[in-house]
Amino acid sequence: MQDFIHLHVHTYYSILDGQSSIPKLVDKAIANGMKGMAITDHGDMFGVKELFNYCNKVNGKLRDEGKPEFKPIFGCEMYVARRSKSDRSDPKIDKSGYHLIVLAKNYNGYKNLIKLVSRAWVDGFYMRPRTDRADLEKYHEDLIVCSACIAGEVPAKILKDDIAGAREAIEWYHRVFGDDYYLELQRHEVKDPNQRANRETFPLQQKANRVIMQLAKEYGIKLVCTNDAHFVDQDNAEAHDHLLCLATGKDLDDPNRMLYSKQEWFKTREEMNEVFADVPEALSNTLEILDKVETYSIDHAPIMPFFPIPAEFGTEEDTRRNYTPEQLYREFTTDENGENPLPKEEADKKIKKLGGIDKIYRIKFEADYLAKLAYDGAKVRYGDPLPDDVAERVKFELHIMKTMGFPGYFLIVQDFINSARDELGVMVGPGRGSAAGSVVAYCLGITKIDPMKYDLLFERFLNPDRISLPDIDTDFDDDGRGKVLEWVEDKYGHDKVAHIITYGTMATKNALKDVARVEKVPLPVINHLCKQIPDKLPDGLKMNLTNAIKCVPELREAEASPDERLRNTISYAKMLEGTVRGTGIHACGTIICRDAISDWVPVSTAEDKADPGHKLLCTQYDGHVIEETGLIKMDFLGLKTLSILKEAVENIRMHTGKEIDLDTIPIDDPDTYKLYSEGRTIGTFQFESAGMQKYLRELHPTTFEDIIAM
Repeated sequence: MQDFIHLHVHTYYSILDGQSSIPKLVDKAIANGMKGMAITDHGDMFGVKELFNYCNKVNGKLRDEGKPEFKPIFGCEMYVARRSKSDRSDPKIDKSGYHLIVLAKNYNGYKNLIKLVSRAWVDGFYMRPRTDRADLEKYHEDLIVCSACIAGEVPAKILKDDIAGAREAIEWYHRVFGDDYYLELQRHEVKDPNQRANRETFPLQQKANRVIMQLAKEYGIKLVCTNDAHFVDQDNAEAHDHLLCLATGKDLDDPNRMLYSKQEWFKTREEMNEVFADVPEALSNTLEILDKVETYSIDHAPIMPFFPIPAEFGTEEDTRRNYTPEQLYREFTTDENGENPLPKEEADKKIKKLGGIDKIYRIKFEADYLAKLAYDGAKVRYGDPLPDDVAERVKFELHIMKTMGFPGYFLIVQDFINSARDELGVMVGPGRGSAAGSVVAYCLGITKIDPMKYDLLFERFLNPDRISLPDIDTDFDDDGRGKVLEWVEDKYGHDKVAHIITYGTMATKNALKDVARVEKVPLPVINHLCKQIPDKLPDGLKMNLTNAIKCVPELREAEASPDERLRNTISYAKMLEGTVRGTGIHACGTIICRDAISDWVPVSTAEDKADPGHKLLCTQYDGHVIEETGLIKMDFLGLKTLSILKEAVENIRMHTGKEIDLDTIPIDDPDTYKLYSEGRTIGTFQFESAGMQKYLRELHPTTFEDIIAM
């Protein structure tokens, strides 16, 4: 038997086309003795970070067991425009493009793949994200490409009897990619005479394969076989068929709907050997590709954005002239008073983590400017000279921010908050969360709460013993949030600012309703069934359909129902639950980067609901993992409460002529505490829930400290 790995695999990130979960694919591959696998979703890299993280987790266990590690290959099935990606004049020609499998050999190849995929979304989107030959040639280094399915350029031209065109394509790809260009074979023969499946594809594949094998021999190009996997096991074929009905809006019994051959499961090595027994080299060449691929990390230390510091303050070059590397080393490895140096090994580790002495010069320059702003603000708020305890606290906090490498972060946050207030006329919240414990944040105008007065802890916000990025949630009035984001994009660069993608998955009830629609289960029946599922399952059971069936008798009855449609609904909903159904944009998370974001992670575009026709840039990795790649997330929250307050202030000004400054309103007003004690707090942020109203009536707060305690 020839060894084999899969190089053409669609996960559930090929949205409403692929059904496979990444953990199940990896687990099956390892159980079958495969040494690695690629994922190649349609036009996107949404699943790459999940594959990387899951393989890291699995490889930790394999190492502990003394077994060889499993190698992930990061790839994409790209659409190559038939002309150029800027052409959009003829939908028949330009709407998608030829398919092409593109795999990264190493970190440089991964960076080039990111560029190709990002540019396909940002510059080449027309019905689909499209690349073109110009971009493929520009970013070809360290990429492996395979000719893909019969929708690929070479097989598609063969099937049109355009052998000259197929030759031209082979010669072009071979010239650009050399020995990293492979011709791909697929065989999806339907052997079950009773199965409703696509039987037209296999003869076409065989016709293309015959010519591909001849041309491969003639040009000295190696063959690989793939299975264009769209689901994990053969048993999932019908569930996948239901997914296609959801994607196309068709009924299961529609005679004209799209069908797959139902052979597109993640076949074992044995199954692939059986299909390609006559072309053993096409099996073994998949291992040649695996051997070409290096193991590398796609994670990165925090990539701090550059804050443009005014020229009158000085330049980074001044800092380099004024401080020797030895002075900086000591400054960053001692405490705020230049004492208690770290042990040599720890100190070296810290300097390396910050990017080395060269990067530390930039951090030092930003830290000095941050200190200037902080002390200027401190004098306004606490008086000049500063009280000893304030001076000591500011010095300590600034040192922690500097030695953790975060001055640039604080400069940017104070910049957009103060600009929102002073330039854009946007109402900004007083601050929330652990950032309120920072005196420096208070002095910079990031927060409006004095941590010294209320004895708030800075260590809850930033702690050198708990290395994590600062997290400052900033509230803006609903209408002003968009203005602030636009200002940030204009200042830092539209390619350096992006929203964060979210993935919507089929939850338990949605999966049932989706499958029931395809199965034509009457709406009242499925609605009644869904209503029996509680919001939370007993005994702390995780909410999923398998567990819900254990807890809900009606679901068990449906699973064993004489009505085949109900039985199928339960069966296929279990398989489809958790499948990605669509993408969205994180409500508040925004990335600001020092470089173009597509230098580090793939980006896509999304429709701006507030401005139809305008496309928003968003990352292809979601908020749970984006910071692991080094990108800095900042939260811009739109708060309706602030919009109401802003409107109230404006109404008072219009009707009475009085200018109300909300920041100077006293917080010891007895009438306000009387309202709170009566629980009359509807519309008051964080105090309007029934539970909070109940406790207010019981506790009768009379001071701000009482409110804090709650």
